[in-house]
Amino acid sequence: MSSCFTDLAQQFIDGEWRPGTGSWDIIDFNPYDGEKLASITIATIDEVDEAYKCAARSQKHWSTTNPYTRRDIFDRALRLLEEREQEVLDAIIAELGGTHVKARFEINLAKEFLREAAQLTLRSEGRILPSPVEGKENRLYRVPVGVVGVISPFNSPFLLSIKPVAAALALGNAVVLKPHEDSPIVGGTLIAKLFEDAGLPAGLLNVVVTDIAEIGDAFIEHPIPKVITFTGSDKVGRHIATVCAAQLKRTVLELGGNSALVVLDDADIDYAVDAAVFSRYVDQGQVCMAANRVLVDRSVAAEFTEKFVAKVRTLKTGDPRDPQTVIGPVINSLQANAISAAVDQAVAEGATVLVRGTTTDNMVEPSVLTDVPSDSSLLHKEIFGPVALLVPFDGEEEAIRIVNDTPYGLSGAVHTADVERGVAFAQQVDTGMFHVNDGTIHDEPLIPFGGEKNSGIGRLNGETTLDAFTTLRWISVQHGRSAFPF
Repeated sequence: MSSCFTDLAQQFIDGEWRPGTGSWDIIDFNPYDGEKLASITIATIDEVDEAYKCAARSQKHWSTTNPYTRRDIFDRALRLLEEREQEVLDAIIAELGGTHVKARFEINLAKEFLREAAQLTLRSEGRILPSPVEGKENRLYRVPVGVVGVISPFNSPFLLSIKPVAAALALGNAVVLKPHEDSPIVGGTLIAKLFEDAGLPAGLLNVVVTDIAEIGDAFIEHPIPKVITFTGSDKVGRHIATVCAAQLKRTVLELGGNSALVVLDDADIDYAVDAAVFSRYVDQGQVCMAANRVLVDRSVAAEFTEKFVAKVRTLKTGDPRDPQTVIGPVINSLQANAISAAVDQAVAEGATVLVRGTTTDNMVEPSVLTDVPSDSSLLHKEIFGPVALLVPFDGEEEAIRIVNDTPYGLSGAVHTADVERGVAFAQQVDTGMFHVNDGTIHDEPLIPFGGEKNSGIGRLNGETTLDAFTTLRWISVQHGRSAFPF
């Protein structure tokens, strides 16, 4: 067990590292070889309560801290991440089974979001608006919401924790972070250590490693947090939205996807193959924006399919510590079994198997299927693993119908020699994000990120982050005298 996991296998509350007081432990395993990385005694409802209360206390002073002083902390956090990049990369590989490509992708994006957080400290701008009332001045102040609760996922936990945590802190809030139980270090305490060493005052970022079996809905029901952000399944997201709505809390929910990568009849086939293989198989397909479905115009389907299958067969599966490995393990046996069951279901329904990977423990080799019946549930749900569904179509109208025939609407891509044809296609897709002549997996600090339909509520990044983690306060000043009717 590395010192990184040993030292950080604790709760982080009010600036103190301490064990939880629950009656059982979360065991953190390496999904590739089963090595026990850490044992963390879980946090109880009382510790969740303590974390929120100390966050609220600390936030009062933080919100009045000079924004240039706040900015310095994010600059230092970025420098520390650059210095510790190898340590973070090793942790991602060990705890998540992430490949070198996946780990570097996550770390590089995390750096960009730390840079953006430093800039966010200076962007809570107010406004003065006119009034129809003589002598009145209307001032709009943008102020922090207070305390934000963040629930992060297991698939890209370092990035998807840092993104909301850094933004909320930058805008003057305090945060309580609950990482996924399969990624408590990379998605939680490793980030707390980074900010602690960067000089973030105690109490502003708290990490509670726990499970709903212990705390139920206490994390989202607690009266202190004004905003809850969650990345994960739409089933859990619906529950969080329901609970928070009853308490009039704001939510930002980034949920599942069933994205399509579409290859039109004039596409660059070799380039489209590269984009599709990456969009489906990066991080073992455990990406919300992954191309679950690859739609190909029937006129080029034979060529595309041959080249796609050939490239998939070259993907190296195995130890994620090997820089040449493309497909590492999925996060746990539950996910591995669900992926295998999805392939079995497709075969039973009459799908044609072009590549059939085997499953051994958490190692799921890539599969490629085609001729999946149009009424199969697999075409309409998220397959969180290395399984590609190739779907031929006849013309753009049918392609758009198939792309939109899903309850999700997160991302997607289209490949064509005519950029404006691609844009016109994208405008007809009911999704939060869509890309022309590229892959389906993108995230940038300045661009609103989020989905439509069952893929979530709200946006993060850029200006939308201000809307998520601040609120507007109207203060009017009457410089003259108002006339009252009685």
